[in-house]
Amino acid sequence: MLSIRNYVRPQTIEEAYEYAKKPLSVVLGGMLWLKMQNRNVNFAIDLSDLHLDQIEEIDDEIHIGAMVTLRELETNEQLNHFTQGAIKESVRHIVGVQFRNLATIGGSIYGRFGFSDVLTLFMALDCEVELYPTGRVSIKKFANMKFTKDILTKVIIKKAPTNVVYLSQRNISTDFPVLTCAVSNINQHYTCIIGARPLHAVAFNGDSYFETGITEESIQSFTKYVLSELKLGSNSRASKEYRQKIAKVLIKRAFLQLKEDVYGN
Repeated sequence: MLSIRNYVRPQTIEEAYEYAKKPLSVVLGGMLWLKMQNRNVNFAIDLSDLHLDQIEEIDDEIHIGAMVTLRELETNEQLNHFTQGAIKESVRHIVGVQFRNLATIGGSIYGRFGFSDVLTLFMALDCEVELYPTGRVSIKKFANMKFTKDILTKVIIKKAPTNVVYLSQRNISTDFPVLTCAVSNINQHYTCIIGARPLHAVAFNGDSYFETGITEESIQSFTKYVLSELKLGSNSRASKEYRQKIAKVLIKRAFLQLKEDVYGN
């Protein structure tokens, strides 16, 4: 059972960080996965007054505040146009609309959950997270960092020429994914992200395999490389062997869809 002793709503990020440094403190986010935990919390920190619930275009970047909900990502025309609908695809299976109206991008990414559709997709977008007080960090680096007292304030997407595809396999449409896969072509740099393995998402660089474009042969060679390096596990949703078979299928499907998006054939 979750037990909260003090609930606070700081008015500045500096004040929020001072609370975050205290023992047994936690940032609430959407407070959806948190409420399922069995722990004692001294300070529960609500960031609702820090104006972190906006999606903004700033110069050549898109800034997504940590308190933006998954439902807002799902319905935002700007983001879905930029990602060819991949953002909507990455969140539309997450439980239900009521849940997505509460769950936040900050909580989804900061938790670095193994089952996270959101982390898989945003790693493929090669974005950055802004942490207070550390500053900007590549999301790929952040995914492998140890947990600290830093507060995630926003996610930053660079508006470079981007094509991205997101796919997942689920036993039931609204259940946690068995495996997630996102592939992207950003300024002619190819990336493949595999998540829900059931560990957190990992990245594979495909530049050397797709130098002359996406073909059946290059997809096959790249898939063979990924499967030779990919560490998979078993849990109640799927075995390691099943995930390996699913990974092979999802990688091929994703790159064929990416090829169609990029080349139109």
